[in-house]
Parts: sequence; C-alpha cells; structure tokens
Amino acid sequence: MTPMLHIPFDNTYARELPGHYTAASPATAPAPALLFLNRALAEELGLDPAALESADGAAFFAGNVLPPGAEPLAQVYAGHQFGGFSPQLGDGRALLLGEVIDRHGRRRDIAFKGSGRTPYSRGGDGKAAVGPMLREVLIGEAMHALGIPTTRALAVVATGEKVRREAAFPGAVLTRVAASHLRVGTFQFFAARGEIDKLQQLADYTIARHDPALAGTPDRHLALLRAVAARQARLIAQWMNVGFIHGVMNTDNMTISGETIDYGPCAFMEAYDPATVFSSIDHGGRYAYGNQPAIARWNLARLAEALLPLMVEADDEAAVQQAVAQVSAVIDEFPALYAAALLQGQRAKLGLQQAADDAADTTLADAWLALLQQHNVDFTLAWRRLADAAAGDANPLRALFAEPTAVNPWLVRWRARCAQEDAGATGADQARAMRMRQVNPWIIPRNHRVEEALAAASEHNDLSLFNALSDALQRPYDEDAAHVRYGEPAPAQVTAGYQTFCGT
Repeated sequence: MTPMLHIPFDNTYARELPGHYTAASPATAPAPALLFLNRALAEELGLDPAALESADGAAFFAGNVLPPGAEPLAQVYAGHQFGGFSPQLGDGRALLLGEVIDRHGRRRDIAFKGSGRTPYSRGGDGKAAVGPMLREVLIGEAMHALGIPTTRALAVVATGEKVRREAAFPGAVLTRVAASHLRVGTFQFFAARGEIDKLQQLADYTIARHDPALAGTPDRHLALLRAVAARQARLIAQWMNVGFIHGVMNTDNMTISGETIDYGPCAFMEAYDPATVFSSIDHGGRYAYGNQPAIARWNLARLAEALLPLMVEADDEAAVQQAVAQVSAVIDEFPALYAAALLQGQRAKLGLQQAADDAADTTLADAWLALLQQHNVDFTLAWRRLADAAAGDANPLRALFAEPTAVNPWLVRWRARCAQEDAGATGADQARAMRMRQVNPWIIPRNHRVEEALAAASEHNDLSLFNALSDALQRPYDEDAAHVRYGEPAPAQVTAGYQTFCGT
C-alpha cells in the first residue's frame, strides 16, 4: 500500500505578510518522473521518504497535485543586477509552497523552482531544464557536506516536456528547502516604492524569524543589519576557503539568513587565481572569486539604505545624519569581520589551533596563496597535500609545483609557526595532519565531472554518473580509492575555456 503524502505546513509568510507576494499556481507536467530525492533531508523535515518516492510524490514535486495546507505564492523583490537596479524582479519561475517545522524545531521554506510562469516572470516561461536543476543538487549538497550554510535540494522531477533555450532540453522542477527566501532585494522592493508600512511588516517578520532576540528592541533595525553582516562575513569567508565562486552575487541573491542561494553560473576554482571568473554573463569580472568579499559589503550597503526609512524620519536632518553614520559604521566594520572569519578558517586549514599574532598568521596565509598563484597550483589539492607535509611527507605537495623546490622556503616558515604550538609534544605532527584532513577537502564538484554528469542525465537520461558524483560529494574529506577520478583536477585546456551559465 502506498504511504499517504502528508506535509504539515505552517505558512507564516502567507499569513502575516499580505501584499508581499502574489498567490499563484504551478503549471502541470504531462509525465512527472522522480529523478532525485534527498531522503536524509526529507527525514530531517519530518517527511516520509517512501511517500515522496511514490507516484503521488512525483505528482506533488511536479506541481500537479498539492497536499492540503500548501499555499503557493510568488514572492516579490527587487535587486541590483550587476550594479544596475531593477525595481521589480520577484519569483519569475519559483513558488513558495509553505513552511514546515523540522525535527530540530527550525522553520524551513519548501519551494518550487521551474514550476511555470508567475506574475513576475517578465516574459519568461518560468520553466527549468534538467541540467541546471541537477546542478543545483550537486553544488548545494556539496556545500552542505562541506559545512557551508546553503539552501538544499529536496527533489528534482522531470516534467516530460521540453523547454526551449538555445536548444530544446528536457524540463524539470526542483524542490528547494531554505531557512527562508528573504533577500536583500526583498527589502529593496518596498523601500524603493516608499511603502514604509510594508517595509516595517517585512522587518518585523524577518527579525521574528531569524533574530528573535532583537524583537521589540529600540535599535532592532540597526541590529538586524549588524546580524546580517556577521552572517555574510562568515559565509563569504567559507566560500573563499574552498574556492567557491557564486558567479552572480546580485542583491536578490543575498539571503538575510546567511545561506548560499541560487546555484546558477557557480563553480569551484581549480588553479588558484583571484581573478577567476567562469560565468558567461560576467563580462567585466564583477563577481570574480577575489571580488566576492567587496561585493558582499556593497550588497550590505544596499540593505542599509533600505532599512534607513525604518530608523529615522526623513524630515529630521540631524537624526538622518546620525542614522547614516550608524549604518555606515556597520558597513565599514564588515572587512574586519570578514578578515577575522577568513583567518579563523585559514588557521584551521593550516593546522593551527592557537590564535597568536593575527598579522603574522595573515601574512603566512597570504604568502601561501601568492605561492599557489605564482605557480598555477590547484587550490584544493594544495591544501590537502599540505596535510601530508604536516604528517612528514612533503613530496606529494612538491609534486603539484612545476618547480618542486619552490615551496620549500614557505614550508620552513610554516613549520616554525607550527612548532610554536607543539612545544615538542609527542604525536603533534600526526594530530595536526588529521585535523587538516578534516577541514581541507579532497573532493569538490570538479567542473568537468559536473558537466559530464549533467550531460549524461540531460542528453541520454542516464543518471549513473550523477548518482556516483553525488555519492562522492557527500564525503569530501575521505580519500577513497573508489573516488580517485573525482579528486583529480580538470585538464588545463578544459579549465581555460570553461564557462557556466545561469540556467534560465
């Protein structure tokens, strides 16, 4: 007997924020077929994986049949896209179905992506293709396995129809789970329209959901900005420490929750170069790897502007100046917040446990990165092989360099810093190597492996490569002989011409 599909929705966004969305319905799919189900996430949400794997589950994930309690709606938001302001964007191909309380007591959004047109589609078809939706599974779940805050994929279904892009591709719908879908652009929409009452409702809702300790406090809007800045500082530092490039850091793609969202033209860097750009639409390198911290700060400044009307009356010039100074101070503090979070992660990657001289440790880490850039060394493998050096064998690290001895002077400096912590302790080197292997991944979503898996799924309906890669990405720190192909960099000629696309 097929288990009953039941989802205990509790939809505060629909209930508490009228005027912040438009009710909409998903398009129906002619032949829904489940391609992926995240069983572990389903269980975390308190859902029955067996029911979700049934024909009823496929019909639900395609939008054909919605369970009781679902209230599908398209959220409205604005956003700066590549620096230019679009006053209305909104969910052009996404629908928030509702919210559930997971087994840990956390409120989580459940939303569709690629479920058809909404009032905010701006002429698009609102659909999605199999390849980009499976990409979101691979990258999002890899980020989760790396311990980086992220939205997650619950399911992907093929719809049984074609979507037209540069060619015809098999269609798909992704079901995404998030702490919320509130964005910087959500605040920008109402601030730009001067709808202060709705802006206030949004802020109160956001604080209650993400920073409840701030509710009702006199300076809660400034404190909200500070909290978002802290979350983003930690998030971007984690991106940088694994070589992740988001690719399209528009303000509508920066979450208030501090989760990574919208895995479109994203990719992981191979040879270390801060100027690395893979996105086909980022012609000027605005969202290059090395620019991400500065862009995060820029986006936060836009959030600050949107929050200002809640902090002060516009006709009180002195109060306005004071409020501007307060939010400016938060924005100006962001680089230090980010630098501290980055260094904390770098110390762990270097095998260091004690926070000694910040300037000296920053210089040590910067010298390491400069060495990798100078010699065009793979970012992920360099950190991983540094753990081998900690264990006493630096030859695998040297083998990554065209000039194997080039790393030796830096190794002398690093070992001296490590010795400051060890004080001759027995087994310190092996313990350090073990710690480093727990924070420096061996496997990341290598771009060529992602592309071959997506091509097989999209062009040949073959999920074997996708499933194998997905399995490997769940254990990024384990050097498993069965997964050797996933730990190898792409050939240089592949990386040199590699581009990613937004998937719309």
